[in-house]
Amino acid sequence: MKAPKFWSQPGSPLGKLLSPLGCAYRVAGSIKRSSVRPAHVNARVICVGNLVAGGTGKTPVSLAIAACLQREDLAFLTRGYGGRLAGPVRVARDTHTPAEVGDEAFLLARAAPVWVARDRVAGAEAAINAGSRLIVMDDGFQNPSLAKNVGIIVIDGETGFGNGQLIPAGPLREPVATGLARADAVVIVGHDHADIANKLPPSLPVFTGRIQPTTSRDTWAGRRVVAFAGIGRPGKFFDTLATLGCEIVATHSFADHHPFTDREIAQICARANALDAVPVTTEKDAVRLPDAARDKVETLPVAFVWDDVPAITVFLDNLTRRETG
Repeated sequence: MKAPKFWSQPGSPLGKLLSPLGCAYRVAGSIKRSSVRPAHVNARVICVGNLVAGGTGKTPVSLAIAACLQREDLAFLTRGYGGRLAGPVRVARDTHTPAEVGDEAFLLARAAPVWVARDRVAGAEAAINAGSRLIVMDDGFQNPSLAKNVGIIVIDGETGFGNGQLIPAGPLREPVATGLARADAVVIVGHDHADIANKLPPSLPVFTGRIQPTTSRDTWAGRRVVAFAGIGRPGKFFDTLATLGCEIVATHSFADHHPFTDREIAQICARANALDAVPVTTEKDAVRLPDAARDKVETLPVAFVWDDVPAITVFLDNLTRRETG
């Protein structure tokens, strides 16, 4: 889905009109969380989630956390949004497709074993039976079925909490105060234009960083591109290309996790050819391209980079010591 514009507009008439439905959403979520007894498993569970619908950078942050931990017994656990397999299933990049396990699971599988499971408890148990003792959950902060040892909330520094209302009146999955009360840390992605840090409890650890390209500016500067993306906020991808010095001659935005068709990609490639440009997309989108189109589209690789590596390293090391102590 694409986030409606009024979700980022405090006091919008449509947001006010839908606020009763937002209240109903809040009550339903509260009842669900209070009526479920979380299951504890024989592994430490770190949940990387968010409080809003849409992309905030959870998957890049999950990868960055795993890179800091450097644990051979680490596994990722995800619902596999956009994939058709219910799981539990371990992702195999040579046999599975993003249509089966989801695009995010496909990206995570480059770094560590990934288990896809709509039943998070069953997924965690499958990972444990395969030898994992540290599980990093990509999303699932609002899912009460599996007990989390650590909850890390990822917040986009530009959009923050949007208009501050709950779905469908706004982007929030639960009230901010309720979610922060269960969190052990917050990660702010990008510049804090929404003044998030000043809205957080003083006792809550806050880490910052940014998603940046892993290739040099020289690779992209001056190139004419037709950019397209089916992510939570395609505009951020387009802005990154502009920052790299690309001449963006056309853009195409799709809903998050959009399954690209041969026809769509053929039209984008034809437009790029007519404009003497190259089609370019994100790594997350690239795994959803039709096989025949992959050699025709360039990809911009990115990674989440911590602003203070020692601080997040100490925080994560303490989690490990707490586990073994």
